[in-house]
Amino acid sequence: MTSSLTVSDEPTPAASDAAGPPPRTVRSRHVGRWITAAVVLVLVVWALRSVALNPAFGWPTVARYLGTGAVLRGLVTTLWLTAATTVLGFALGIGLAAMRLSGNPVLSSVSWAYVWLFRSTPLLVQLLFWYNIGALYPRLSIGIPFGPTFGSADSVHLVGPTLAALLGLVLHEAAYAAEIVRGGILGVDAGQSEAAVALGMTRGRVLRRIVLPQAMRSIIPATGNMVIGTLKGTSIVSVIAVTDVLYSVQTIYNRTYEIIPLLLVATVWYVVLTSLLSVGQYYVERYYARGAERTLPPTPWQRLRARMAGGAA
Repeated sequence: MTSSLTVSDEPTPAASDAAGPPPRTVRSRHVGRWITAAVVLVLVVWALRSVALNPAFGWPTVARYLGTGAVLRGLVTTLWLTAATTVLGFALGIGLAAMRLSGNPVLSSVSWAYVWLFRSTPLLVQLLFWYNIGALYPRLSIGIPFGPTFGSADSVHLVGPTLAALLGLVLHEAAYAAEIVRGGILGVDAGQSEAAVALGMTRGRVLRRIVLPQAMRSIIPATGNMVIGTLKGTSIVSVIAVTDVLYSVQTIYNRTYEIIPLLLVATVWYVVLTSLLSVGQYYVERYYARGAERTLPPTPWQRLRARMAGGAA
C-alpha cells in the first residue's frame, strides 16, 4: 500500500489573506510648513513692492549717482584699504600666533598682551588715537634704542588721515587674525605632527605640509567672514576724513541734501562687494575640503545645470 504527497505551488487561502497587498507609502502633508511659507512669501513681496514704489527712496537719484567719479574714487579707496588691511593684518597675525604658540614665555606673554589690548579697545578709539598721535609724540625718530638717531620728522606731516586709518585697521585686524590662525593650528591633531617628526621631517616642513593644509579648513571660513567685516568696517574711517565710499556719498548729500538716496548708493556697492567676496569664499572653502570629503558637493552652477537638464529630459 503506497501513499503519495502532492505539493501545490498555489498559496492556500489563509496564507494569501495573511500576505495582503503591499503597504502604500503616504507622504507627510506638512500643512503648517506650507502655510508658513505662504505667509513669508506674501511678506517678502509686500516689502519689495513697498521699497520699489516708495518715492522717498529716490531710485532715479540712486541710479544717477551710482557710477559717478566721486563715488568710484571712494570705492577704489575702500577696496585698497580692505586689501592692504587683510594682507598686512594677517602677516602680523601669523607672527603673533607663532609667538603665542612658542615655548618662550616672553614671546607668548607679549603676544597675549597685544591680542588682549587691541581686542579690548574699540576700533573707532584706535583710529582717533592714531589720528592724534602728534599730541603724544610731536616728532617721530628712527634709530637705535638708547643710541643714535638716524632721522626724524614731525608727526603731523608724517601720520596723515590715510596712514592713521591704515595703522588702526591693520593693528586691530592682526589681533583677530592671530586668534584665527592659532585656533586653526590647535585644531589639528598633535599626533600627526609627532608622527611626521618621528619620520625625520623638520618642524618647518611639518607646518607647511601637514599642519597648515588641515588647519586651512577651519581658518578659511573665519577669514572670509573677517574680510567681509573689514570691507564694511572701513566705512568707519570716514570720521577722520578719509575719502572712502561712505565719505564720498556724505560729501555729495551735504551739498544736495538727498541723504537717503546717497546712503542707498553706498549700500548697493557694499552689497555687491560682499556678495563677490562670499562667492570667492565658497570656492576657496570647497578647494580646501578636497582632502576631507570623498566627493565634493556640486556647486550652485552645477546644481542649476543638473535641474535644467532634468527638466528638459
